[in-house]
Amino acid sequence: MKWKKLGHIFDPAPYGFFGKYSSFAQSPQALVFEDFVRIYFSTREPDGDMFKSHVRYVDMTRDFNVIDVSTDEIIPLGKRGTFDEHGIFPFHVTRTRDGLYGYTSGWSRRDSVAVETGIGLSVSRDEGETFERLGDGPVLSASIEEPFLVGDPFVVTREKYYMYYIYGTTWKEGPDGVQERTYKIALATSEDGQTFKRHGRIVSDVIADESQALPTVFEADGRYHMIFCFRDTFGFRTDPLRGYRLGYAYSENLLDWTRDDAALGFERSSDGWDADMECYPHVFEWEGRHYLLYNGNEFGRHGFGVAILEDV
Repeated sequence: MKWKKLGHIFDPAPYGFFGKYSSFAQSPQALVFEDFVRIYFSTREPDGDMFKSHVRYVDMTRDFNVIDVSTDEIIPLGKRGTFDEHGIFPFHVTRTRDGLYGYTSGWSRRDSVAVETGIGLSVSRDEGETFERLGDGPVLSASIEEPFLVGDPFVVTREKYYMYYIYGTTWKEGPDGVQERTYKIALATSEDGQTFKRHGRIVSDVIADESQALPTVFEADGRYHMIFCFRDTFGFRTDPLRGYRLGYAYSENLLDWTRDDAALGFERSSDGWDADMECYPHVFEWEGRHYLLYNGNEFGRHGFGVAILEDV
């Protein structure tokens, strides 16, 4: 593939989402309208010495200039004790045959480890300005073979719903005493977008103790393409060589995937906001062209950028 980076298009710092604090615009995900694109992202609200994640959006022109930024969260956090009590990140919006669905990756805090996650479902009746969850519980969560950290949903609608997501395999204590998680990409399918059958893991590793996150899938040139990010289990927060970078796999049928990172043709910049890290990718099609949204250094602290696909 050949991608052309169009630059750093959104920085959350000037918007003051939480008073003086406004940082992070993580996991940008697009919903295309006729004259503009709405890009959802997750912010961070200070909560003592911790944070909570809330979903907002920015509307942009065809040239990726800002039209409007939502001042309020578009879906409230979950009730006390629910799977999304402390945050929603990421938030995947898709037009389906049954309406405008928002699949949430909700998280809640734990004592022995940092978080637990699950996947919820919400619906919008006002063209994506707000969403209402269909229930307080998740549509996909931990199971016997996927014991924790089920999240990062991305749904493709064809004759059925194909959900690509992640699940955790281990929590391990690192050299600094911090518990770090490892997770892999899997597939589940559904007839109605609400009840899912799991098909298991679908993407192979290229490094030891590899964590894979946030798959995004699109169709081009008669083939399905998946872009995701991956990192080492330890050292990824401070060492760029162990941090997030983008991976790639392809498929003919949405079920069986072959990994080929070298074919992606997308590298970190030599300097600037995405020189140390590239993560949380999302591909969308607009007027016959494919665009790739992604976060850069520090997991999206400084917002996100976009690239355009020039050749497959």
